[in-house]
Amino acid sequence: MLQSFIDARYRSGELAGQALTDDQVCGLLIAGLFAGQHTSSITSTWTTLRVLDNKAEWWPRLVEEQKKVMQECGDEINYESLSKMTELYNCIKEALRLHPPLIMLLRYVQVPFNVTTAEGKSYTIPKGHIVATSPTYNHRREEVFTNPLKYDPDRFAPGREEDRKAPFSFVGFGCGRHGCMGETFAFLQIKTLMAYILRNFDMELIGELPEVDYEAMVVGPKGDCQIRFKRRKLTE
Repeated sequence: MLQSFIDARYRSGELAGQALTDDQVCGLLIAGLFAGQHTSSITSTWTTLRVLDNKAEWWPRLVEEQKKVMQECGDEINYESLSKMTELYNCIKEALRLHPPLIMLLRYVQVPFNVTTAEGKSYTIPKGHIVATSPTYNHRREEVFTNPLKYDPDRFAPGREEDRKAPFSFVGFGCGRHGCMGETFAFLQIKTLMAYILRNFDMELIGELPEVDYEAMVVGPKGDCQIRFKRRKLTE
Protein backbone atom coordinates (compact mmCIF):
# COMPACT_ATOMS: atom_id res chain seq x y z
CA MET A 1 0.00 0.00 0.00
CA LEU A 2 2.79 2.41 0.91
CA GLN A 3 4.51 1.90 -2.43
CA SER A 4 1.24 2.43 -4.28
CA PHE A 5 0.79 5.83 -2.64
CA ILE A 6 4.42 6.76 -3.35
CA ASP A 7 4.04 5.82 -7.02
CA ALA A 8 0.64 7.50 -7.43
CA ARG A 9 0.30 10.56 -9.66
CA TYR A 10 -2.58 12.97 -10.21
CA ARG A 11 -4.37 12.02 -13.40
CA SER A 12 -5.78 15.39 -14.48
CA GLY A 13 -6.29 19.02 -13.56
CA GLU A 14 -3.71 21.51 -12.39
CA LEU A 15 -1.79 18.81 -10.51
CA ALA A 16 -1.67 16.31 -13.41
CA GLY A 17 1.45 14.17 -13.17
CA GLN A 18 2.38 15.44 -9.71
CA ALA A 19 3.24 13.03 -6.91
CA LEU A 20 1.66 13.05 -3.46
CA THR A 21 3.38 14.96 -0.68
CA ASP A 22 4.74 13.13 2.35
CA ASP A 23 1.87 14.52 4.45
CA GLN A 24 -0.69 13.22 1.92
CA VAL A 25 0.91 9.76 1.86
CA CYS A 26 0.92 9.69 5.66
CA GLY A 27 -2.73 10.78 5.80
CA LEU A 28 -3.82 8.13 3.30
CA LEU A 29 -1.97 5.42 5.25
CA ILE A 30 -3.67 6.48 8.48
CA ALA A 31 -7.06 6.52 6.73
CA GLY A 32 -6.43 3.07 5.24
CA LEU A 33 -5.37 1.65 8.61
CA PHE A 34 -8.34 3.26 10.36
CA ALA A 35 -10.91 2.12 7.79
CA GLY A 36 -9.56 -1.36 7.24
CA GLN A 37 -8.50 -2.42 10.72
CA HIS A 38 -10.21 -0.64 13.59
CA THR A 39 -13.73 -0.87 12.15
CA SER A 40 -13.41 -4.58 11.37
CA SER A 41 -11.90 -5.43 14.76
CA ILE A 42 -14.64 -3.50 16.59
CA THR A 43 -17.38 -5.18 14.52
CA SER A 44 -15.82 -8.60 15.17
CA THR A 45 -15.86 -7.81 18.89
CA TRP A 46 -19.50 -6.67 18.92
CA THR A 47 -20.61 -9.64 16.82
CA THR A 48 -18.97 -12.07 19.24
CA LEU A 49 -20.39 -10.29 22.29
CA ARG A 50 -23.90 -10.05 20.87
CA VAL A 51 -23.97 -13.70 19.79
CA LEU A 52 -22.71 -14.81 23.22
CA ASP A 53 -25.22 -12.54 24.96
CA ASN A 54 -27.88 -14.45 23.00
CA LYS A 55 -26.01 -17.74 23.07
CA ALA A 56 -28.96 -20.03 23.75
CA GLU A 57 -30.50 -19.10 20.40
CA TRP A 58 -27.68 -18.05 18.12
CA TRP A 59 -24.63 -20.14 19.03
CA PRO A 60 -26.35 -23.46 18.16
CA ARG A 61 -27.70 -22.01 14.91
CA LEU A 62 -24.29 -20.77 13.84
CA VAL A 63 -22.62 -24.05 14.79
CA GLU A 64 -25.19 -26.00 12.77
CA GLU A 65 -24.59 -23.71 9.81
CA GLN A 66 -20.87 -24.40 10.03
CA LYS A 67 -21.51 -28.16 10.07
CA LYS A 68 -23.75 -27.85 7.01
CA VAL A 69 -21.20 -25.73 5.14
CA MET A 70 -18.42 -28.19 6.00
CA GLN A 71 -20.49 -31.07 4.62
CA GLU A 72 -21.07 -29.18 1.38
CA CYS A 73 -17.68 -27.53 0.90
CA GLY A 74 -15.22 -29.45 3.09
CA ASP A 75 -13.29 -28.20 6.10
CA GLU A 76 -11.50 -25.39 4.28
CA ILE A 77 -12.61 -21.82 4.88
CA ASN A 78 -12.60 -20.17 1.46
CA TYR A 79 -14.70 -17.85 -0.67
CA GLU A 80 -17.15 -20.60 -1.60
CA SER A 81 -17.77 -21.74 1.96
CA LEU A 82 -17.95 -18.16 3.30
CA SER A 83 -20.61 -17.26 0.71
CA LYS A 84 -22.90 -19.96 2.17
CA MET A 85 -22.78 -18.60 5.74
CA THR A 86 -25.98 -16.56 5.56
CA GLU A 87 -26.87 -16.90 9.25
CA LEU A 88 -23.42 -15.62 10.19
CA TYR A 89 -23.74 -12.78 7.69
CA ASN A 90 -27.01 -11.68 9.29
CA CYS A 91 -25.46 -11.85 12.77
CA ILE A 92 -22.63 -9.56 11.67
CA LYS A 93 -25.01 -7.16 9.94
CA GLU A 94 -27.23 -6.97 13.01
CA ALA A 95 -24.19 -6.21 15.18
CA LEU A 96 -23.35 -3.43 12.74
CA ARG A 97 -26.89 -2.12 12.93
CA LEU A 98 -26.76 -1.86 16.72
CA HIS A 99 -23.10 -0.84 16.89
CA PRO A 100 -22.01 1.09 13.79
CA PRO A 101 -18.31 1.94 14.24
CA LEU A 102 -18.72 5.66 13.46
CA ILE A 103 -20.97 8.07 15.35
CA MET A 104 -21.72 10.14 12.26
CA LEU A 105 -21.12 10.31 8.53
CA LEU A 106 -20.45 13.65 6.85
CA ARG A 107 -21.08 14.77 3.26
CA TYR A 108 -20.25 18.07 1.54
CA VAL A 109 -23.16 19.40 -0.51
CA GLN A 110 -22.07 19.95 -4.12
CA VAL A 111 -25.52 20.79 -5.50
CA PRO A 112 -28.49 22.21 -3.54
CA PHE A 113 -31.34 19.75 -3.03
CA ASN A 114 -34.72 19.48 -1.34
CA VAL A 115 -35.60 17.13 1.51
CA THR A 116 -39.05 16.21 2.86
CA THR A 117 -39.20 14.66 6.33
CA ALA A 118 -41.47 11.83 7.43
CA GLU A 119 -43.66 14.52 9.05
CA GLY A 120 -44.06 16.31 5.71
CA LYS A 121 -41.77 19.27 6.37
CA SER A 122 -39.64 20.38 3.41
CA TYR A 123 -36.16 21.90 3.51
CA THR A 124 -33.63 23.10 0.96
CA ILE A 125 -30.05 22.10 1.70
CA PRO A 126 -27.78 24.80 0.18
CA LYS A 127 -24.61 24.13 -1.75
CA GLY A 128 -21.50 24.29 0.44
CA HIS A 129 -23.19 23.04 3.59
CA ILE A 130 -22.08 19.87 5.34
CA VAL A 131 -24.74 17.25 6.02
CA ALA A 132 -24.33 14.79 8.89
CA THR A 133 -26.24 11.60 9.55
CA SER A 134 -26.02 9.35 12.60
CA PRO A 135 -25.97 5.63 11.75
CA THR A 136 -26.80 4.82 15.38
CA TYR A 137 -29.98 6.90 15.25
CA ASN A 138 -30.84 5.78 11.72
CA HIS A 139 -30.59 2.11 12.69
CA ARG A 140 -33.04 2.53 15.56
CA ARG A 141 -35.98 3.99 13.66
CA GLU A 142 -39.10 2.23 14.91
CA GLU A 143 -40.95 2.80 11.63
CA VAL A 144 -38.29 0.67 9.90
CA PHE A 145 -36.99 -1.86 12.44
CA THR A 146 -39.25 -3.96 14.65
CA ASN A 147 -38.22 -3.72 18.31
CA PRO A 148 -35.05 -1.86 17.21
CA LEU A 149 -33.09 -2.29 20.46
CA LYS A 150 -33.29 -6.09 20.27
CA TYR A 151 -30.50 -8.15 18.71
CA ASP A 152 -32.47 -9.94 16.00
CA PRO A 153 -30.42 -11.06 12.97
CA ASP A 154 -33.53 -12.63 11.42
CA ARG A 155 -34.74 -9.11 10.58
CA PHE A 156 -32.44 -9.36 7.53
CA ALA A 157 -33.62 -12.84 6.49
CA PRO A 158 -35.67 -13.42 3.30
CA GLY A 159 -39.29 -12.53 3.91
CA ARG A 160 -38.52 -9.79 6.43
CA GLU A 161 -35.60 -7.75 5.10
CA GLU A 162 -36.54 -4.79 7.27
CA ASP A 163 -33.63 -2.69 6.00
CA ARG A 164 -35.34 -2.50 2.61
CA LYS A 165 -38.48 -0.82 3.91
CA ALA A 166 -37.07 2.63 3.17
CA PRO A 167 -34.05 3.91 1.21
CA PHE A 168 -30.78 4.10 3.14
CA SER A 169 -32.23 2.44 6.24
CA PHE A 170 -28.96 0.57 6.83
CA VAL A 171 -25.83 2.72 6.58
CA GLY A 172 -23.27 0.62 8.41
CA PHE A 173 -20.91 1.16 5.46
CA GLY A 174 -22.27 4.52 4.37
CA CYS A 175 -24.44 4.62 1.27
CA GLY A 176 -24.75 5.92 -2.26
CA ARG A 177 -21.78 6.61 -4.49
CA HIS A 178 -19.53 7.19 -1.47
CA GLY A 179 -20.39 3.94 0.28
CA CYS A 180 -17.40 2.03 1.65
CA MET A 181 -15.70 0.11 -1.16
CA GLY A 182 -14.37 -2.35 1.41
CA GLU A 183 -17.80 -3.64 2.50
CA THR A 184 -17.55 -7.03 0.79
CA PHE A 185 -14.01 -7.56 2.03
CA ALA A 186 -15.00 -6.57 5.58
CA PHE A 187 -17.77 -9.17 5.69
CA LEU A 188 -15.40 -11.84 4.33
CA GLN A 189 -12.77 -10.88 6.89
CA ILE A 190 -15.15 -11.00 9.86
CA LYS A 191 -16.89 -14.16 8.64
CA THR A 192 -13.49 -15.87 8.34
CA LEU A 193 -12.62 -14.98 11.93
CA MET A 194 -16.03 -16.00 13.29
CA ALA A 195 -16.08 -19.25 11.30
CA TYR A 196 -12.70 -20.22 12.78
CA ILE A 197 -13.93 -19.44 16.30
CA LEU A 198 -17.14 -21.43 15.83
CA ARG A 199 -15.22 -24.44 14.50
CA ASN A 200 -12.51 -24.49 17.15
CA PHE A 201 -13.88 -23.05 20.40
CA ASP A 202 -16.83 -23.04 22.73
CA MET A 203 -17.25 -19.62 24.32
CA GLU A 204 -19.22 -18.01 27.11
CA LEU A 205 -19.71 -14.35 28.06
CA ILE A 206 -18.80 -13.65 31.69
CA GLY A 207 -21.01 -10.99 33.23
CA GLU A 208 -23.22 -8.51 31.45
CA LEU A 209 -22.91 -7.12 27.96
CA PRO A 210 -20.53 -4.13 28.26
CA GLU A 211 -21.71 -0.57 27.79
CA VAL A 212 -20.99 1.33 24.59
CA ASP A 213 -18.10 3.79 24.61
CA TYR A 214 -19.48 6.73 22.64
CA GLU A 215 -16.45 8.85 23.56
CA ALA A 216 -14.13 6.72 21.42
CA MET A 217 -13.39 7.55 17.78
CA VAL A 218 -14.48 4.04 16.80
CA VAL A 219 -17.42 3.02 18.99
CA GLY A 220 -16.41 -0.10 20.88
CA PRO A 221 -17.20 -1.67 24.26
CA LYS A 222 -16.55 0.45 27.35
CA GLY A 223 -14.21 -1.02 29.92
CA ASP A 224 -13.23 -4.66 30.16
CA CYS A 225 -15.31 -7.58 28.95
CA GLN A 226 -14.50 -11.18 29.79
CA ILE A 227 -15.09 -14.34 27.77
CA ARG A 228 -14.45 -17.89 28.90
CA PHE A 229 -13.42 -20.22 26.08
CA LYS A 230 -12.61 -23.89 25.64
CA ARG A 231 -10.82 -25.32 22.65
CA ARG A 232 -12.59 -28.08 20.73
CA LYS A 233 -13.07 -29.25 17.18
CA LEU A 234 -16.46 -29.03 15.52
CA THR A 235 -15.91 -32.41 13.88
CA GLU A 236 -15.23 -34.18 17.17
